[in-house]
Amino acid sequence: MDEAVISEVTFYPIRPTEKGLIGFAACLFDNKLVLNSIAVYTTMSGDVRLVFPNKLLPNSKEINAYFPVNRKTYELIKKAVAKKIEELTEKVKGDFTNEQESRVT
Repeated sequence: MDEAVISEVTFYPIRPTEKGLIGFAACLFDNKLVLNSIAVYTTMSGDVRLVFPNKLLPNSKEINAYFPVNRKTYELIKKAVAKKIEELTEKVKGDFTNEQESRVT
């Protein structure tokens, strides 16, 4: 079986919470399925942890909206999200550096 393709990753940052929530992600899974509302947390080691959406039913039971069925798929999605966060971080750093340099000159 071919490895799934994770593309069109977007990350929506928020002000970090005490529990480590830093934003939400969305992606296109294997060019067939859009995955939205993936909560993105940071761990104590600085790694990224993903939490997939669930729904609270009227009887107070929680059901998963969707989730990876194995570790390999989870890691594939996590790697794509972490890469997008890294790209955005580098872009912000570059913009900040350029802004600082223009103030000096």
